[in-house]
Parts: sequence; C-alpha cells; structure tokens
Amino acid sequence: MTQPARVAVTGAAGQICYNLLYRIAAGEMYGPGQPVILQLLEVTPALGVLEAVKMELDDCAFPLLEGVVCTDDPSVAFKNADAALFVGAKPRGPGMERSDLLLDNGKIFAGLGKALNDNASKDCKVLVVGNPANTNAYILSRNTPDLNPRNITALTRLDHNRALSQVAAKTGSKVADIQRMIIWGNHSTTQVPDISHATVGGQPAPGAVADTAWTQQEFIPSVAKRGAAVIAARGSSSAASAGSGALDHMASWIQGTPDGDWVSMAVPSDGSYGIEKGLIYSFPCVCKGGDYEIVQGLEISDFIRGKMSDSENELKEEREAISALL
Repeated sequence: MTQPARVAVTGAAGQICYNLLYRIAAGEMYGPGQPVILQLLEVTPALGVLEAVKMELDDCAFPLLEGVVCTDDPSVAFKNADAALFVGAKPRGPGMERSDLLLDNGKIFAGLGKALNDNASKDCKVLVVGNPANTNAYILSRNTPDLNPRNITALTRLDHNRALSQVAAKTGSKVADIQRMIIWGNHSTTQVPDISHATVGGQPAPGAVADTAWTQQEFIPSVAKRGAAVIAARGSSSAASAGSGALDHMASWIQGTPDGDWVSMAVPSDGSYGIEKGLIYSFPCVCKGGDYEIVQGLEISDFIRGKMSDSENELKEEREAISALL
C-alpha cells in the first residue's frame, strides 16, 4: 500500500491493547515497509486514559506511525479502516449467566457492526478478540452486509500459541520446531486442540509426545482452560498473550504463513469438515496474498470428531441465545 494502512482498535485503553498497539505501530502487523494510522475507540469515561496511550505512542517515535486518532465515536474510529480489531467487550460480572453476557455483548456488537459497515473499507480485515469472540464475530457478520463476509474472523491464535508452548514443554522441544498445530471450534472450554497432524522437528507429534493419556486427558483441557488458570494466578484475564495472539493472527493473514505450516483462525465456515455454514468456527488455515484458505482433506479421528461436534453445538446454542438480535 502506498498510503498508510488505517487500523481501527476498540477497547484501546485496556491492558490487551497496551501490548498490542505498540507492536502494530512498530510494523509487526503489516511489515517493516508499511506506514500505519491507528484509529482508537474507547468509551467516553476512558478517553483520558486513551490520551495517555497516545502520548506514549508519540513518545516512542515509531517511524511507521503516521497518526493516532482517539475517539468515542465508532463512525470516526472505523472511517476508511483497512483493518479493525475488536478488543473491547463487556466482561462477565458476578452472578452473570453466559446467556446474559451473550445478550449484552450482542447489543454492543450489533451497533458496532452497523458503524463498521457504514464507514470501513469494504475489504476491511476484521478480528474479534473480546469474548465470547466467535459469537460476537457472528453478530458482526450479520450487521455488516456490505463488507467481505470472509473477512469477519475471531481469535483462536492465542489458544494455538498456548498449545504450541505446552507441546514444546512436553517434548523438550522449541516452539519453532512445532508445525501444523490445530485448534478446532469455539474459543471456549469446548475448543479442540489437536496434535494429530502436527510435527515436532519434522516428525509426527503423536509419536514425539508418545502419551495418548496426556494428550486427551491433560493437554486438551489444559489449553482450553488456560485462560481461567491465568485469571486465578493474576486476578485478571490474559492481556499480553492475548495481544500477542491478536498481532500474530493479523500478521499471518496479511503477510502469509510459512511454507508447510498453518495457523488456527476462527473464520466463517464454508461447510468444511461438516461444520454448519456461516458459524464462526476455528479451522487450520494457510494464508497467502492477504487471504486465507481452510486446510482441506485432513483425516479426523472419532475422538476429535466428537469434540468438534460438541464445540459446533455450543456455537449453535450461543447463536440461539442471541437470535432476537439477528
């Protein structure tokens, strides 16, 4: 791009963005030759904190950062956006049921979707980070009829990265030695971390792990519940790792994946692997030329298939819970 890429980010004064924004400004998302303008959205009471974030971005003197917009107006934040990262979402409070969280966030994302549709580039690349991410992305997709529907995605790269780290620790390997990890399904406790097709140092991961009981009974639930473990340890949810996962998701999508490897992305299902079309579901993807394709033709064991169906059914239940908003 000869012009700066415009990157809209919601919840921009929060902890996740305190990791994420500086890496975008440093060129990690679009690459070292592409200038960027950050268009940052916050709720009105947080605008003072957001202004401090802008001060620090200015003080870093990033050569590729050509401007920072701070606003509480979605139409301003999304104006001509080439990419939009939806980091902000209403957190789950004491006594809240998941259905309550879905409805409250559904109302927020329906409104944001309309503003995005009316103001952003029609090929805007969208990533939803705020939970429940898959269903929030589904709501966005229903409120952005003029945008490229393939471009409404949700974050499971954080789960992918967690899985890489745990397999590396189990096998005494480096994260860089592991390829072809998969996260199937919803970014929730029903997600399906899958090493069936992964490799460790070029060798099949199941053989390198050599512990089926660990894979099924420890690895899968440990990755799926890692967010809760972080909350228990630090008293608040993942921030730096979530920001890093969001950056990784966008950088892979824009700059491409390495030859022979793939990444996990929650994208609109096209019916691959029997998953209902339209659901925002995590698949293994290969990225090239600013686009992605779902990896096809993988053999799925009965064990993994059953868990994939459980995650699909959860997404259908979430969709039903917010059906009134659609």
